[in-house]
Amino acid sequence: MNSPLRIAQVRIAPEQADLPGNAARLMRALDELSRERVDVVVTPECFLDGYIAVEDSVTRDTLANYAIDPSSNPYVGAIRDWAREHSTWVILGVSRRAPEGIYNSALIIDRSGKLVGCYDKTHCQTHDQKYLAGQSLPVFDSDFGLFGVLICADRRWPEAARSLAVQGARVIFNPTFGMCDDRNRRMMQTRSFESEVFIAFTHPVQSLLTDPTGGILCNDTHDDAEYSVTEIDLSRVDTIRSGPAAHLRDRRTDLYLD
Repeated sequence: MNSPLRIAQVRIAPEQADLPGNAARLMRALDELSRERVDVVVTPECFLDGYIAVEDSVTRDTLANYAIDPSSNPYVGAIRDWAREHSTWVILGVSRRAPEGIYNSALIIDRSGKLVGCYDKTHCQTHDQKYLAGQSLPVFDSDFGLFGVLICADRRWPEAARSLAVQGARVIFNPTFGMCDDRNRRMMQTRSFESEVFIAFTHPVQSLLTDPTGGILCNDTHDDAEYSVTEIDLSRVDTIRSGPAAHLRDRRTDLYLD
């Protein structure tokens, strides 16, 4: 569980409403990644549909035209096949169709190609109100231990990352499509530092990976590659969380307000 973990962050700008084209772009990147022996691949937010929800012309009703059923979608099926063939986890951003409506989701595909779960974006403002808001902040179990997922704006609330860390997550995968400026870099460093956790912020134009001290392991914005690969040592989280100035351990929950 403390072996080095190699994380690939896909850095491709998807085309809006072009599900076949975006799936093909991702499969080409995955083919290249086959040589990298990575453990986890993370895509940007709503990668398959190109985050079409930001368009004013798209309504809550018409958003369904771009949403998928993960259990039967052929693009998801091809990605699951790749995950199984290469024994790699994949965190895939999609608009997900459910009986009650559409969610902004990250699908969780394990090394065997099994769809083991999904995370639905919980903090929905402005255009994201076209989606149903997720109702939980779960952690997922894996061969490398517990991990969490946040989608884009979720990272702006300290409680979101903290909730995952308190549940035992040592790394958070963060598919995103929004702000990627210097303010965001500082925010991600702070989120990692205050919750003693690795965070893989994965944007169409930026691969940013911060460590549990608030340091930066990767901040790649080059457009000459479609992904970045960073190796992390999850045992660093355990060391920091048991150290003399640990944040999680020394919280004063008897004082904090909800």
